[in-house]
Amino acid sequence: MPGNKYSSSNLPGTPRTRLERLLRERELKRFSRDFNEGEGELSSAQDSFSPESSTSWLNNEESLQPLSGARTSHDGGARQDFQASKQRLLVVANRLPVSAVKHGDSWQLEMSAGGLVSALLGVTEFDTRWIGWAGINVPDESGQKTLTEALAAKNCIPVFIEEEIAHQYYNGYCNNTLWPLFHYLGLPQEDHLATTRNFKSQFEAYTKANQCFADVVSKHYEEGDAVWCHDYHLMFLPKYLKERNSDMKVGWFLHTPFPSSEIHRMLPSRSELLKSVLSADLVGFHTYDYARHFVSACTRILGLEGTPEGVEDQGKLTRVAVFPVGIDPDRFIQALELPQVKDIVKELKQRFAGYKVLLGVDRLDMIKGIPQKILAFEKFLEENPDWRHKVVLLQIAVPTRTHVLKYKQLTSQVHEIVGRINGRFGSFSSVPIHHLDCTLDFHTLCAIYAITDVALVTSLRDGMNLVSYEFVACQAANKGVLILSEFAGAAQSLGAGAILVNPWNVAEVASSIGYALNMSADEREKRHHHNFLHVTTHTSQGWAETFVSELNETIVEAQLRSRQIPPPLPIEAAVDRYACSNNRLLILGFDATLTEPLDALWRKGNQIKELKHKIRSDLREPLRKLCDDPKTTVLVLSGSNRNALDNNFGDFNLWLAAENGIFLRATMGEWMMTMPENTSMDWVDSVEHVFEYFTQRTPRSHFELRETSLIWDYRYSDAEFGRLQARDLLMHLWTGPISNLSLDVVQGSQSIEVRSVGVTKGAAIDRILGEIVHNKGMKEPIDYVLCMGHFLAKDEDIYSYFELMLPSETPTSSSSQVPTPFGTPTAGSSAAPLKKQHSLSPGKKSSFIGDSMLDPMMGADRMSLLEGSSLINLQAENYFSCSVARKRSKSRYLLRSSDEVLELLRGMANHC
Repeated sequence: MPGNKYSSSNLPGTPRTRLERLLRERELKRFSRDFNEGEGELSSAQDSFSPESSTSWLNNEESLQPLSGARTSHDGGARQDFQASKQRLLVVANRLPVSAVKHGDSWQLEMSAGGLVSALLGVTEFDTRWIGWAGINVPDESGQKTLTEALAAKNCIPVFIEEEIAHQYYNGYCNNTLWPLFHYLGLPQEDHLATTRNFKSQFEAYTKANQCFADVVSKHYEEGDAVWCHDYHLMFLPKYLKERNSDMKVGWFLHTPFPSSEIHRMLPSRSELLKSVLSADLVGFHTYDYARHFVSACTRILGLEGTPEGVEDQGKLTRVAVFPVGIDPDRFIQALELPQVKDIVKELKQRFAGYKVLLGVDRLDMIKGIPQKILAFEKFLEENPDWRHKVVLLQIAVPTRTHVLKYKQLTSQVHEIVGRINGRFGSFSSVPIHHLDCTLDFHTLCAIYAITDVALVTSLRDGMNLVSYEFVACQAANKGVLILSEFAGAAQSLGAGAILVNPWNVAEVASSIGYALNMSADEREKRHHHNFLHVTTHTSQGWAETFVSELNETIVEAQLRSRQIPPPLPIEAAVDRYACSNNRLLILGFDATLTEPLDALWRKGNQIKELKHKIRSDLREPLRKLCDDPKTTVLVLSGSNRNALDNNFGDFNLWLAAENGIFLRATMGEWMMTMPENTSMDWVDSVEHVFEYFTQRTPRSHFELRETSLIWDYRYSDAEFGRLQARDLLMHLWTGPISNLSLDVVQGSQSIEVRSVGVTKGAAIDRILGEIVHNKGMKEPIDYVLCMGHFLAKDEDIYSYFELMLPSETPTSSSSQVPTPFGTPTAGSSAAPLKKQHSLSPGKKSSFIGDSMLDPMMGADRMSLLEGSSLINLQAENYFSCSVARKRSKSRYLLRSSDEVLELLRGMANHC
């Protein structure tokens, strides 16, 4: 949107609507960001292993107050006003930032570790509430009430889930299905799910748990709140929240990788999860790759259109954006100045005097690549005997899920490798690997970071990995080198200063260790400078503030965009006006209007289901009643060829207009041509060659040669490849066969059509009406028009054709008034119509049928009309133009699907 269009100077002094206020806030934030020039980034809840990362919350009276964004003020009234003016932020995550332990009748709250908690600690721009699972089973109401009151003091709101549901939701579907799949570990076999039932029961528990979260959020939601949902545990939450309140501002952020579409399609519930996430207004990811995979999955699995801004579904845009991770660097930098940390640093330097220190800090997890790291270190010692007894690897392996068999096996494997290497290269006085299965306190961890020469992060797949950020923040003095896996999200942020490696390539990692240990001081300085600048300017607090700010902007843009979306058709009003009219005209589209309802890609089980255009069986009866009503004229106006319309409507008493109105007939007559004069089809051969070429190089595409146009269709092709081929085809057309011809290139959702200039439904309707009026011998003016269809944007000129016939002043009878949609001329409107009534006068043959290309059966005598008859006398409340399944349209109203078309036509048929 133009930068100055919605500037604060153009808005009223006092915002009258919420939209105006958001527009003003948006401009003020942009103005502020122009000075600060900081990019907001994200946070991971997985990779920070300092349990004291947030314990300071609980060591003072105001433990969780940073979440509320309270600021100190000497003026109590001013502070209260400031607090009241801040936007409320509802952070919804699987777990609360505190763990509850019951002591007698009271609850003791202990801070939980995690990057998400750290990220939101310093956010002061919003009045924050945290909603999450309590993590324990509290079956009695009194216990739930007591815990709720205790958590309320910390600005936390608990979600209570039944124990069995919680087990299958968290240990089952989240940790045994979604987490492995998102980290490219595949799905477990059904026979391995004995402890968590099966896929179906896990999925049902997952949906129930998300419903519980939605119930709590809805209960505490207030108008204007921003709801921020986190991670794969809550993929159904955006959908459930929007179903309860479509105006709710909902953002969803994923803290893990999002896999490629080929991996995600393995998931049995793939479509349901994607559709649910798309209900959010803003979807955020750590890296561009994850966002690209998500958009690709929506395109390939759901058949939706990916745009540079996100994913669009029938005019509804879900914005997809990237927010790279950050930490609170000041906390680590300041910790190095503490006396206790300096003492630990001094002790560690004495302990490892004469050694270069390599460091690994990871959860003991399959995706962290700990065995690969240790084997690479062994390879380095094998190839560099001079470095033996001069270098040591400190590996901190934080235990996790110790009760799971696979994790126990991983622990045994790592211990075995470490023991073998220490036995091979160690001595009585020292060993090359110091392996600890424990969690270090924050101060000790900072000290170890500070004395490390080389940090090894060899994740096989990682959402972001904050350890790399923490290491860089503690290296201001030592200028240590970071060796970073290219499969960690942090590689896209810290790649300029780190040595990127493929952790599966043990030889490459071993070589990188040698390069890092022998790196010159100048290169170490330059690499550290790149990383340190990024870590200190892209903080977790900036990430949180930017995400919510972008969410607010997304809502504003969505509201501005919604002004182009017609309101839903008031079906009852349309039926009532139909019943009160004497001469009705119904203009109906065919494809996606009267046809069988299809999914987005006409696929089932990823197999193409070839379907010819076919009228819905349940529409035949109401449509037949309307056609047989003497007061009603039905016209099916379509871009399809004549055979398609004949096959579907040959036994109905109506009018058919094929190929956008070029061919016309009553079902009891013969086809006639209504082609405009001076229309040539000499261009067909040259365009046909281009379409043939692209059909051959695009699997599953095809083209159709019609009598007045050519259409290339790639709806059955791979979505992304088809889109690329379509773009290339357009370039071939514009620079080749049509560059100097009067032709229109019409782009559909998954098709490209070439037709002569002026061949549109709107251009043809005047000629069509002339023939219909003459054929039926109409004497009474048409006083009701319904025009609806899934028309291409170029063919929506048919809507404006009737708009021009509306009177300048609309009657306002309270008994029959229909809601006036956006864009409709009303009394006092500056957009005055051109005509009050439209008469089809007999002296203008060419306005109906082109003289030069008339069918032989159409003699000039057939053009004689009743002189002086006012054939269309249309009032605004009797005109209903409706787009079907196309939200952004020039029409007055919207019908969401052919199901609503069925409801409308059935209602009209009941009055026949």
